[in-house]
Amino acid sequence: MDADTKKTALRMIPYGLYVLTAKDDEGNVAAATVNWVTQASFQPPLIVVGVRADSFIHSLIENSHSFALNVLGKDQGSLAFTFFKPAVLHEDTMSGEPFRSGKTGSPLLESTAAFVECKVVEVVKIGDHSIFIGEVVEVGVKQQPDGRPDEVTLWLKDLGPNIFYGG
Repeated sequence: MDADTKKTALRMIPYGLYVLTAKDDEGNVAAATVNWVTQASFQPPLIVVGVRADSFIHSLIENSHSFALNVLGKDQGSLAFTFFKPAVLHEDTMSGEPFRSGKTGSPLLESTAAFVECKVVEVVKIGDHSIFIGEVVEVGVKQQPDGRPDEVTLWLKDLGPNIFYGG
């Protein structure tokens, strides 16, 4: 397999951007910009997210058995870049962003377009990422979109012509 062709083909898969958050029983919190996300079932509603196995947020999700996906809106590119780095907790902000605790205890960023909170029901560990399958236990939308809901979501391609993931 040609490595450059593989990279190009895999980069043709479109990605939305989300800030994945989690909190464990000891009060540790983590946040990371992620894009390997999909809905896997309607009944029960299941979300799948790929998380780098050696990341701090991975260990928090394993320990807490829950996570939240904070959906980034089209105008939140800077927020995506903020959570490419480890989150810094200061009182009621995470890396400068106000948040509140959700039903699972996972941080919900106040400024994002929507959130989806999940309880982990299955973990698949393979390769350099684990797949967390979460049952949706709570959702919220900041403002009902005028058109298609996926049109308000920030996409990886919206960050610029030289920002890629995968391959």
